[in-house]
Amino acid sequence: QGIPRDGYTALVERMLESRNIDVHLNTGFDRERASDYDHVFYSGPIDAWFNFFHGRLGYRTLDFEAFRDNGDFQGNAVINYCDEDVPFTRITEHKHFAPWEQHDRTVYYREYSRLCGERDIPYYPIRLAREKSQLGQYVGLARQECNVTFLGRLATYRYLDMDATINEALEASDLFLRCTETGESMPALVVNPLG
Repeated sequence: QGIPRDGYTALVERMLESRNIDVHLNTGFDRERASDYDHVFYSGPIDAWFNFFHGRLGYRTLDFEAFRDNGDFQGNAVINYCDEDVPFTRITEHKHFAPWEQHDRTVYYREYSRLCGERDIPYYPIRLAREKSQLGQYVGLARQECNVTFLGRLATYRYLDMDATINEALEASDLFLRCTETGESMPALVVNPLG
């Protein structure tokens, strides 16, 4: 585990240099556009793909409070705060994610967790009994889709760290290439989100 030596930005920049990749900014994508492509790898919220047919899945979202200062604030990347009387869940000091770099100043954030509203960014799936039941309904719908594969935290409604997300994407890529070579259909789900 850990951050790539040059960070995720450099990793993504190198991927996007491929002539096989086109980038379209500020462009929505929904189910109706899927037929324009041979295959879609969908990483958005699984419930949104189906226009919330079985209702919205529950998420927690985050609000961030930024601070800038000289020196070092907490000596490491993340400290979690679990006490009920502390209103934020953690403080993240970004310079410590890349300890091979040296910085005289620092940027750190307090993270405040709350229920996710319709216009908020979903971060953490709630996955209680009601949500798991809904997820089961969405997984059933997903398995009926053709030429669409649901990948990542939002599309599989699971908490995933970045290393697990990248690993699953690489495994899905290998599977897609094998399916292409053999003429098999790529499955809608390469992991079982209900497991």
